[in-house]
Amino acid sequence: MMLLPILIHPDPRLKKLCSPFETVDDDVRALGNAMLASMYDAPGVGLAAPQVGQLKRLFVMDCADKEEDPEPMVLVNPTVVWSSEEESTHEEGCLSIPGQYEDVTRPSEVKVSFWDLGGKEREEHFTGLWSRCAQHEIDHLNGVLFIDYLSRMKKSMITKKMQKLKKERAKA
Repeated sequence: MMLLPILIHPDPRLKKLCSPFETVDDDVRALGNAMLASMYDAPGVGLAAPQVGQLKRLFVMDCADKEEDPEPMVLVNPTVVWSSEEESTHEEGCLSIPGQYEDVTRPSEVKVSFWDLGGKEREEHFTGLWSRCAQHEIDHLNGVLFIDYLSRMKKSMITKKMQKLKKERAKA
């Protein structure tokens, strides 16, 4: 399986609103499978299409514990259809913002409507890390990064670190 390069912030593609798919075809399935391979390789628990330069509404995730069997999910055209009033605050990171972790407050639970790779419409109720990951990845599809929830100063500091990292990687 071909691994896809993951974009690093700041990259203008990470701030774009992604467009929906009209159907699930072999190209969509290939993208989903390549994104899963890239996510596992990174390693991460979620990866959205804009993070690999595809401005489409698709993300992959697998939040199963390391001791458990993998539970890969590919969500096409996902939409949050319900979120709990109860919120939780936990540390988040991002494959497009490597090495940076900050607390973010989000609804504790969400229901997400999406198409699976068979083109079937589904709805899943997510809790815990699954809920946090789904919300984080859907944010990506709307051009929102987890650092957008932080103070302007923290966001600026992290952005400067990422600019430095990109320059270092470009030299290597």
